[in-house]
Amino acid sequence: MDSIILIGGGGHCLASIDVILSQNKYTILGIIDKNKGINKSITSFQYLGDDKSLPTLISKYKNALITIGQIRSNYNRVKIFNLLKKLNAFLPTIISPRAYLAFETFIGEGNIIMHNALINAGASIGNNCIINTKSLIEHEVKIGSHCHISTSTTLNGGVKIDDGTFVGSNSVIYENVKIGKNCIVPAGSIVRKDLPNNSIFRE
Repeated sequence: MDSIILIGGGGHCLASIDVILSQNKYTILGIIDKNKGINKSITSFQYLGDDKSLPTLISKYKNALITIGQIRSNYNRVKIFNLLKKLNAFLPTIISPRAYLAFETFIGEGNIIMHNALINAGASIGNNCIINTKSLIEHEVKIGSHCHISTSTTLNGGVKIDDGTFVGSNSVIYENVKIGKNCIVPAGSIVRKDLPNNSIFRE
């Protein structure tokens, strides 16, 4: 199996490791993180250094996945994504064998589709997104890049989510609603109307 480097050693990394191992496609070489800040539950994988180690490692191993979480800001994920692109890294999309992707879906690079996510027909997802556990992406939904669609979220048919937006756990977005760039939809929200760029949804 090919080796893959994980970048970010927190809780999202721990969940991502489980998805990668279940996929049985990549061997995890180790974890990049600043200040050796690896989650204490991650005991089986070596610390490879901080961001400064990436040029040397990518020149040798190529495959990388950003395992930094995203709640209020996608700044770190975007910064690392752009760095990896400059280094000509290969950014595979990791798809849990327990996820379901219907026909005519488009999935970009560097995403992770986690356990029991369902992506329905005609949906598309950009690059560097987290599609988290049990999220439901209905038919013809369009998700931009650098987004986090959190656990047990429902995006109904025709929803559009622009770049950099976070949708919190157990949220429901009604049909054909448009969510702008860099928005935050807190956990448990029910969104019935469009949300402009750089907004925080409030009921």
